[in-house]
Amino acid sequence: MSDDRKRAAGDDGRAGAPLAEARTEIRITGFGGQGVVLAGHIIGRACAIHGGKQATMIQSFGPEARGSACSATLVVSDGEVLYPYIRGTDILVAMSSEGYEKYRDELRDDGVLLFEQDLVHPTFKQGQKSVGVPSTRIAESLGRAIVQNIVMVGFFAGVTGLVPEEAMRAAVGGSVPAGTEELNLKAFAEGLDYARHAVTAPTLELRRPPAEGVTV
Repeated sequence: MSDDRKRAAGDDGRAGAPLAEARTEIRITGFGGQGVVLAGHIIGRACAIHGGKQATMIQSFGPEARGSACSATLVVSDGEVLYPYIRGTDILVAMSSEGYEKYRDELRDDGVLLFEQDLVHPTFKQGQKSVGVPSTRIAESLGRAIVQNIVMVGFFAGVTGLVPEEAMRAAVGGSVPAGTEELNLKAFAEGLDYARHAVTAPTLELRRPPAEGVTV
């Protein structure tokens, strides 16, 4: 398909379909028990419900539910997501070394890696942006290591600028178990604050058009 025809095709590559919308492809990975799926759900909810975008999420687990590598993928777009699978990762959130090693090669050359800096020791590739956060230590300082995924969500919000902070905050409050909202919102604020004060990385805009003409 020529470039002109591709630009005139939608996510499914059909000639005459609506123009393809810019989209961002995200993978969150860690080990079972780290709250990977909840983190993905919160980001997707922030985009779709509170941020005025479209989002789809797919999750996968290793052979063991807890302790093995698991991941959640999100496609976020200004328009309808007609192809929900990622073809390359714009933003890779790695909360475990095993997850990072499994998925690092799919990060695009101009992608962004966000990682748990005490657990993941990445190899940097020219053109990629890599920024770390001690999300587990921050969560432990709040008295509950289990909220490290929410610290990471706050860090994600601050570094990427994918959706407004208030949209992400509303998604956190609406997604966590009743009675834990205060703790989780504090964890979110800590991650956001870390991004603001310890990271000098540009925000990532929704800028990547989908690849057209792919046969599902």
